[in-house]
Amino acid sequence: MASVSAPAQTAPTPSAPLQRGIVKMVLSGCAIIVRGQPRGGPPPERQINLSNIRAGAMARRAAQAQPDTKDTPDEPWAFQAREFLRKKLIGKEVCFTVEIKTALGREYGMVYLGRDTTGENIAESLVNEGLATVRREGIRGNNPDQARLCDLEDQSKASKKGMWSEGGGTHTIRDLKYTIENPRNFVDSLHQKPINAIIEHVRDGSVVRALLLPDYYLVTVMLSGVKCPTFKREADGTESPEPFAAEAKFFTESRLLQRDVQIILESCPNQIILGTILHPNGNITELLLKEGFARCVDWSMAVYTQGAEKLRAAERSAKERKVRIWKDYVAPTANLDQKDRQFVAKVMQVVNADAMVVKLNSGEYKTIHLSSIRPPRIEGEEKNKDKDKRFRPLYDIPYMFEAREFLRKKLIGKKVNVTVDYIRAATGAGESTPAFQERTCATVTIGGINIAEALVSKGLATVIRYRQDDDQRSSHYDELLAAEARAIKNGKGLHSKKEVPIHRVADISGETQKAKQFLPFLQRAGRSEAVVEYVFSGSRLKLYMPKETCLITFLLAGIECPRSSRNTPGGMQVAEPFSDEAMRFTKELVLQREVEVEVESMDKAGNFIGWLHIEGVNLSVALVENALSKVHFTAERSAYYKTLVSAEEACRQRKEKIWANYEEKPVEEVVHVTEEKERVPNYRAVYVTEISDTLHFYTQDVETGGQLESLMETMRAEIAAQPPVEGSYSPRRGDYCIAKFADGEWYRARVEKVESPAKVHVFYIDYGNREVVSSTRLAVIPPAFSTRTLPAQATEYAFAFIQIPQDEDARADVVDCIVRDIQNTQCLLNVEYNGVTCPHVTIQFGDTKDDVGLGLVKEGLVMVDVRKEKHLQKMVTEYLNSQESAKSARLNIWRYGDFRADDADEFGYSR
Repeated sequence: MASVSAPAQTAPTPSAPLQRGIVKMVLSGCAIIVRGQPRGGPPPERQINLSNIRAGAMARRAAQAQPDTKDTPDEPWAFQAREFLRKKLIGKEVCFTVEIKTALGREYGMVYLGRDTTGENIAESLVNEGLATVRREGIRGNNPDQARLCDLEDQSKASKKGMWSEGGGTHTIRDLKYTIENPRNFVDSLHQKPINAIIEHVRDGSVVRALLLPDYYLVTVMLSGVKCPTFKREADGTESPEPFAAEAKFFTESRLLQRDVQIILESCPNQIILGTILHPNGNITELLLKEGFARCVDWSMAVYTQGAEKLRAAERSAKERKVRIWKDYVAPTANLDQKDRQFVAKVMQVVNADAMVVKLNSGEYKTIHLSSIRPPRIEGEEKNKDKDKRFRPLYDIPYMFEAREFLRKKLIGKKVNVTVDYIRAATGAGESTPAFQERTCATVTIGGINIAEALVSKGLATVIRYRQDDDQRSSHYDELLAAEARAIKNGKGLHSKKEVPIHRVADISGETQKAKQFLPFLQRAGRSEAVVEYVFSGSRLKLYMPKETCLITFLLAGIECPRSSRNTPGGMQVAEPFSDEAMRFTKELVLQREVEVEVESMDKAGNFIGWLHIEGVNLSVALVENALSKVHFTAERSAYYKTLVSAEEACRQRKEKIWANYEEKPVEEVVHVTEEKERVPNYRAVYVTEISDTLHFYTQDVETGGQLESLMETMRAEIAAQPPVEGSYSPRRGDYCIAKFADGEWYRARVEKVESPAKVHVFYIDYGNREVVSSTRLAVIPPAFSTRTLPAQATEYAFAFIQIPQDEDARADVVDCIVRDIQNTQCLLNVEYNGVTCPHVTIQFGDTKDDVGLGLVKEGLVMVDVRKEKHLQKMVTEYLNSQESAKSARLNIWRYGDFRADDADEFGYSR
C-alpha cells in the first residue's frame, strides 16, 4: 500500500473532537484503518492518515489487466515503518482527532495509543525512530506539537537512526515474490513444518493472503478441512455475501489480520495451497467451526494435520447449539430416543458386506447397515456378460465373498455396540436403480474396533462420497476416508492390481444326478466342515462345503420338525404349530456358523440327510430337547437314538410346546401305518390351459370353472366402469395384480420379476401362462376379486412315470405332440405321487379315456421313469412293456437302438 502524506497543518483546534477505535490494519508507516466495536455484525471502519509526516510507500503489484505496467518495489524503510506500527497498534485501542478532511474524503489527524491524548503520540514515535520525515513546509513555529516533531527529527538525524543511517537503506527493500512457479513442489519442500508469516489480507473466513517469512513469498492459503460462507461475484461485478459471510470474515480478520502467525502448508491440489494457521491463542480452523462460521469439507479434511476428529467435534458442537449457519439444523437422528440411537445387540446374520441382522435385548430383530460404505459391486456390462449363467452376487462379485466372510467370522454370535448415525429414507425404483426400503445406518464396533473401518482398510469395501451439504454420513467418516487411502496405497483387496479371486461354487441343491455322484464322498468323509448359509425351516438348511466348494441342501436326520407355511399346487399350506419357533431356534443356533455334518443318505430330490453338530451340540437332539421336534422312526438305526428318545420323553412328560396337547394312548390303539398295496385311481375332470417347455402343464378344475367365469365377468365389468389410471401401479415381486393380455382383456396375475418399468414378468394365476409386459398394462387387483375370494385356478402338474428328454429337438417333438393333443381340452387327471415342485399325474383323454403319457411311451417319444413304490408296480410294468415295443419298432428316440448303455449322458438321458 502506498504511503499517504499530508501538508503541515495547524494544531488541532478545540473543536476537533477526540474519537476512539481499534486498529484493524496498518496500511503504511503513516496510514491506518480503525474500526468500531461490533454490534450485531461487522463494525464500521475508516482510514486515518497521520498529519505532518511522511513514510515510505509500500510495494505495489502491477495491475493484472494492464500488462505494460510493472511491479512497484518498497521505498527504503517503508516496510520497517509499517512493521513498527503493526507491532505497536494492531488490535489495540487508540484515540484520534480528525484535523482535516479533503474533498475526496481522506481524513488526516493525530493518533494516540490508549484512550486519551496522554498516550503515546504515534507520529512522534515514528519520527523519533527515523522511520518517517516531517513535512516542514507551512509549519508554524508557535505550534508546540509541530515544533516537537521537528526537534525529534533533528535528534534522529544526529543519532543516525533509521533512514538517516548511512548506506541509503537499499537493504530494507524486500524482494517480494507474488507468484510461485511450482506451488506443489514449494509446499512439498517445506515438509509440513510450521513457518512464520504475517496475514496481509482476509478474503473470506477461510481464505487469507499471507506473507511468508523470511523469504517474502506472498501466497493465498485456504484453510484445510473447512469452508466458510463466501462472497459471490455477480455478473455486474458486485459481490453478494452468502448468509454469515461478512460475520465469518470479520471473525477471522479480528483475530488474524496482520498478526504474527505460523502456517503449516499441508497440500496443493489444483494450484490451491491448503494450510493450517496456528496462533498463540488457538487454531482459527477449530474456532470457526465451533462458532458456526464454517462447515467441514471432506476433500481437504484428508490433508489436515492437527487431528480431523477435533474439527468434526467442533462442528458437532455448533450443530448441537444451532449457532449461525446451523440455526436451522436438524440432526439425522433427532427423532430417535437415546436408547434407539445407541445400544448393544447380538449379530445373528451378515446379509452382505455392509449389512447385518442383529437381535436386541428386547428379542426384536433389526437390520443394520454400516454407515457410509459401499460393498463390492460389479458393473452392468460385467454382470450381463454371461446371461445364460445365473448371477450369484456372493460368489460372482469380486471380493464380495471375502468381505462377507470377514464380517461373518468376526461378528456372528458376538455382541456389538451400535451407534445409529442416520436413517436413510425409502426410495422408489428408478429406470436403472432398484427400490430401497428405509435403512438404519450405524457405526458398529466390537472390542473398540470400528467394523466399517476394518473392512475398508482391507480393501473389502469403499467409502461413499457425499454432497457437501449431505449430513447423513458416518460419525467416523474421516477415519473411513483415511482407511481407504491406506488400502489404496497398499493395494489391498478391491484396489489390488492382482487378478481378482474367482469362486467357482457348484450349487447341487436339487440336482439329483450330481448329488448321487457326490454322496459316496461325503459318506466316506465322516464329519465334514460346513457353513450354514440359509435356514429354510427348523430341519432344512443350505450348507456351504468349503473343502468341496459346493452348496448342498441338508435335512436333519432322526427328527420330524413342524412344517412351515408354503405354496403348493393346491394353494397355501398352513404352517404347523411351532414351525416358526423351530426355524428361529435353528437360525439362532447355527445360521452362518461353522458346523460339522455327518451325511448318511439322500432323498429322491437330491437333498442330503444326516446329523449336524455345532460346538459339540447335535442340532437334532437340541430341537427335540426344546420340544420343537419329534423323533422319527428312522433314528432307530443311529447312535443318537437313545439320547433323542430320552429327550423326547422328558418333553412329553412336561407337555411342552409341541407336546402341550399330548395325551398318552393305550398301546393297543397304536396303529402302524403300512404302505398301500394297490393303486386306487380317482380321476377328476380338468381343463388343460398351458403346457411348458419342460413338459409341466397347468389345469383348471372343471367343477370350479363356472365360479371363475362369473368372477372374470364381474371383474371386467367393474374395471370397465372404473378403468385404472395407466402407469399408477408400481409392481413389486410377489404382488398379485391384474394384467391386460394381448386380447385386450384383464386377467388376474402375479408379479414374478421386475427388470424395469417396461419389463415386468407376470404369471397368469388362473391359466398358467407367463408374459413380459410393461407396467402400464398392470393395475391393482380389486379386493373383491383377490385370491381370498377365489384361489388361483391354474394348478401345475408333471407327467408320472416319464423321463423328459434332455435333447432339445426330442423335447420339442414331445411338447408339440402334447400341445396338439390336450391343450385347451377337457381331460381326466389322477395324482400318482408327489414330486419336488409339483404332483406327478396320469392324464386321460376325455373321450377315449386313453392314457396320454402311455401314448407318448408307445410312440417312442419319451422313456419310462421307473418308480419303486409297490402300489405303482402294475402301472410301471405297463409303461415298461410299451417302451420295449417302441424300442423294438425303432420309433423316434429308439431309431438308432438302445443308446442308454454307454452314452446316456451324451444324449441327456439316464436309466
